[in-house]
Amino acid sequence: MLEHPRAPGCILAVVADGMGGRSGGRKASDQVLMTARQLFARYRPAHDDPARLLRQLLEDAHTVIKLTALSSEQEPHSTLAAVLVNPQGKCAWIHAGDSRIYQFHDGHMVKRTLDHSYVQALIDRGEISEEESVHHPQSNILLGCLGMTTTMPPLTLHTVPQLEAGDTLLLCSDGLWHYFTPEEMGSVLVSQPPRAAVELLVSEARRRARGRGDNLSIVVLKVEALPGAVSASAVID
Repeated sequence: MLEHPRAPGCILAVVADGMGGRSGGRKASDQVLMTARQLFARYRPAHDDPARLLRQLLEDAHTVIKLTALSSEQEPHSTLAAVLVNPQGKCAWIHAGDSRIYQFHDGHMVKRTLDHSYVQALIDRGEISEEESVHHPQSNILLGCLGMTTTMPPLTLHTVPQLEAGDTLLLCSDGLWHYFTPEEMGSVLVSQPPRAAVELLVSEARRRARGRGDNLSIVVLKVEALPGAVSASAVID
């Protein structure tokens, strides 16, 4: 989670879940975050288009990861979930892969991203239900992410014209959302401040995983009642 160096209230939150072996996955996610820092440092909230910055983040990180693969024996890939909030409350997000972005209002889910995955394609075709997808044996197969050699990553952008008091944005990897329903997430987010909510969700995800869980990353952005006030917390495991 990055705070703009020259524009108070401007925040860029990023979750990147790397794949390609332990070192390859870490390298891929690190390159996403490095690209995000470089682009965000040059971003001018009063002049630049937030959607354009997010699109460039996806494309530049994808290119860097592919170049890394050419110079190593690894096949690094990464998901991406990124949210850019301007000081006035305008918000844009982008995602690729199965890291998700949820928007809640007063604990109720308003919207979430749809995974670029095999099981989501099955859901879209009506072959399985949302509940069945959680335990599907091929739930880890992605149809799109950063670093793929054959195709560009999917580019799914969304804009929220104005965040309001009571809005909460949650970004997370599949190591977290796999263990919760949106109702459970919303109940925790509405009743707890961001840091406590993050700690509670992380602790419960690890308990439910019983030692078999994936890497876990989560960012929570919560709009408070004071004008323009956004509180936040993040965990990357």
